[in-house]
Amino acid sequence: MMHARPLILFVALLPGCMLGPDYQRPEIETPDQYRQRVASGASIANSKWWELFRDEQLQSLIMAAIGENNDLAIATARVEETRARLGFVRADQFPRVDGVANISRGNTAEQFLPDAGVQNNYLLSAQLTFEVDLFGKLRRQTESARQELLASEEARRTVLTSLIADVASSYFLLRDLDQRRDIAARTLATRRDSTRIIRERFNKGTIPRIDVNQAEIQEAEAAADLALLERQVIETENLISILLGRNPGRISRGVEVENQIIPPTVPTGLPSELLERRPDVRAAERELAAQTERIGIAEALRFPSLALTADAGVVSTELNDLTDSNAAIWDIGANFFAPLFNAGQNKRRVEIEVARTEQLLNQYELTVLQAFREVEDALAAVRTLRNELAAREAQREAARSAAFLSRARYDGGVTSYLEVLIANDSLFQAELATVATRRAQLVAIVDLYKALGGGWTVASP
Repeated sequence: MMHARPLILFVALLPGCMLGPDYQRPEIETPDQYRQRVASGASIANSKWWELFRDEQLQSLIMAAIGENNDLAIATARVEETRARLGFVRADQFPRVDGVANISRGNTAEQFLPDAGVQNNYLLSAQLTFEVDLFGKLRRQTESARQELLASEEARRTVLTSLIADVASSYFLLRDLDQRRDIAARTLATRRDSTRIIRERFNKGTIPRIDVNQAEIQEAEAAADLALLERQVIETENLISILLGRNPGRISRGVEVENQIIPPTVPTGLPSELLERRPDVRAAERELAAQTERIGIAEALRFPSLALTADAGVVSTELNDLTDSNAAIWDIGANFFAPLFNAGQNKRRVEIEVARTEQLLNQYELTVLQAFREVEDALAAVRTLRNELAAREAQREAARSAAFLSRARYDGGVTSYLEVLIANDSLFQAELATVATRRAQLVAIVDLYKALGGGWTVASP
């Protein structure tokens, strides 16, 4: 063993070249500013999610999801897997020492060793093997595994960002459905009362039968809408329960949709910041970097490899003689392997890795383009929904006035019940549309926050 150490140290210190390209971030053209006019200032994505979502019940649901969601747990386990794989691959850069112990009993053919008889053999030895990284194969493998670890960490952050956005969006949908259900229940009660009055008037002979039928149609329509909304409420509660990692069950409520706080401005920061902030973009880049390293691994396989071996130990036919100095054995060696002819297989291996790198390069560029599109879509939604909500609120107030006036006109015998039906239905639809638009406005803020790469900082609010 002492004889092998100087040779091993000498070879290990030899400067080894690194084959293959070193990763460099691709040049991506980014716009100077977003298409939609945005407020100046630090990006809204810098805000912690508990600063953006002020509803304490929503904060509680998000914290529960972060702690118990199965998709996030799977992503976390993948990070630990890639972390262990990095250690596994990196170990190939260091010497390997194995211990061997052997006990055997047998005889040797008499024609070779006359009168040898039956013998016992005892062996204790340590074996060292070390592959010299002449062309950077092992270093490339380690760096590739390190980039895979970074990619898995960014993938986990992507899952986390999506989880927070999904919980918030589903919660706003639930509160929207709650309010629409209340509107439908209130409308149903009003229409039942109207049907009762209309039926009494018909029984007195003051109005025709068709007015009763029209009132019954409106009452049945409101009852059907209420049943539909009740079903959607249960389905949304079940969806949120799964996001929380729980069995389907009731979800506690907090602030109503109309009382949720909407930021007065939504600054986005510079478009160039998106490449550094979005975890899916960062994950795509790390995957590209890992694949780039594999080109060097494939290149190194076309060149010779050198492995050093050393063996030292003791052997004896008697167990008590293993400590005798004459029982010592040792051996050192070097194995040199060089591919000579394989019908172009090694060359094709390099071409395969180059093609895979080209695929991931295009995937990275596509991910960047998709990120910019999502931000632009969210900005457009935030801007237009603010105007749409104002229009919906004006429509609702006008519908309320029309419903009141048409009922007064009908009671005064000025118009038919058809006008009342139309006005009441317009009011019902306007109230539902106003609540739905308010929820869409909240979801647009969530989508923008997610598109900008915010929300992955985990801490207790």
